Formats: sequence, structure tokens, C-alpha cells
Amino acid sequence: MDPESAELDIGPYLKELRGDRSLRQVARDSGVSDPFLSQIEKGQRNPGLRILRKLADFYEVSLNDLLRRAGYLEEVEDPYADEEANVDRAFRYVVADPRFNFGTRLDGPLTTAAKRFIVEMYEQLTDKQLLE
Repeated sequence: MDPESAELDIGPYLKELRGDRSLRQVARDSGVSDPFLSQIEKGQRNPGLRILRKLADFYEVSLNDLLRRAGYLEEVEDPYADEEANVDRAFRYVVADPRFNFGTRLDGPLTTAAKRFIVEMYEQLTDKQLLE
């Protein structure tokens, strides 16, 4: 993928991730200004690493995917992609278990490390092995 076509790919992808949310909502919750988000989505600006990190955390997507779509990385195998998917799968299992739903709600996106911690605590409490 050449860098120019990758730059054009990041805007529509971020717009797709945003979905029904307004630019203002995403700006408020991600810490990236709405004018800058608009420029990125329209292909007028290319975000740097700091912005891509914020957006990856906010949208709960792989930073490498955003870096590749923004033209900073070539298409390479992500050695942590399987691990991240495994943690996400286990985390969804834990959150869905009604025995451990005590009326608390998760507020905002969680990092893979935070999800892993929650899953590991669940594993200790239930003697179930969810992570490989």
C-alpha cells in the first residue's frame, strides 16, 4: 500500500468508526479537537502518532491498524493481534456472566491491559481458564 492511498484510507475509516456519534462527542471523549477530527475524516490532514494513540484507545482498535491506514506502517503481521482478540473474547465472557454483575458499569473504553487484569481476577475467583 503506498503512503498516499493509505492517507486517504484513514479518514473514511475513522468516520465509519465514529458511526452515529457527533464530532463534538468524539472530541470531548477522545481529547482530539473536533475541527482536527473533521479535517482528518475529510482527508485534509494526516494525524500524528499522539492523535492516533488517542483515537485507537477511544475507538478500541489496534494502533497498528491506524498507523498502517495513515501510511506510517507497511502491511506487517501484528504479533499481538491474536492476544488482543483472545483478551477481548475472554473479557466479553466475564462481563456477560450475571453472577459477577453487581450493578457497576464500565465507564469509557478500557485498554487491553485493564481487560486482561479483570479477566485474570475472574479466573482466580472462578477457577476457570479463559486466557490461553
